[in-house]
Amino acid sequence: MNALARRRYSKSAPVLLVLILLAALTAIGFVANGSPADAATATADDVAEGQKLFAANCASCHGLDAQGTDGVAPSLIGVGAAAVDFQVGTGRMPMQASGPQVQEKKPQFDAEQISQLAAYVASLGEGPAIPTAEMVDPALGDAAVGMEIFRTNCAMCHGSIGGGGALTQGKFAPNLWSTSNTHIYEAMLVGPQSMPVFNDANITPENKRNIIAYLDFQQQGSPGGLKLGSIGPVAEGFWGWLVALGLIIASTIYVGARAS
Repeated sequence: MNALARRRYSKSAPVLLVLILLAALTAIGFVANGSPADAATATADDVAEGQKLFAANCASCHGLDAQGTDGVAPSLIGVGAAAVDFQVGTGRMPMQASGPQVQEKKPQFDAEQISQLAAYVASLGEGPAIPTAEMVDPALGDAAVGMEIFRTNCAMCHGSIGGGGALTQGKFAPNLWSTSNTHIYEAMLVGPQSMPVFNDANITPENKRNIIAYLDFQQQGSPGGLKLGSIGPVAEGFWGWLVALGLIIASTIYVGARAS
């Protein structure tokens, strides 16, 4: 019996099992993150057109091979389609002028050209893909959960309701009320400028959508009258007491003046 077991056992079996396990994990990660050329199911023509646009508009700073230029612009190898869609889609790139922070402006390219640029950069190396419509749909998120996550991870820069705030050295966290849901999700994925990266291990895709639901709720107006910073009943109660006490004091003074 032992002789039969020894004949069946192979010394290479553990190595093969480890290799199979590593291949399976790699495949799972590849599917989860999207392939390098997964910029909205890009075609070879999209990549080719994107390369032309890149050479004409981006290569002067990022280099013809997109490997960056020291002291001028970073490498784009591996940044993914999401980074391009955010930076170009918000008009931050191509950059208009140097400064502490790249300013948002009207996009220079239309949606098709942005998609082509994203496809080309995505083809250079694996990186975050552009989120799908379902991933950024606020109707599928939970605004209450999103509020907790946003105030834990984002409010210290963007404010408790996404209204923006000042940072150091002339930088600032922008107002998020006019930012598209897709760009909000992409910003969490790629961490533009001073913003940290919130990958799926930090904030899950579901909770990213919950944050978007919370920010979307802020644009719907206050259900309780004046927003007063939208920080909840504390502000409204404070002003209520302030106005009420003011009226009481004013009436007391008036009555006293009349009596004398």
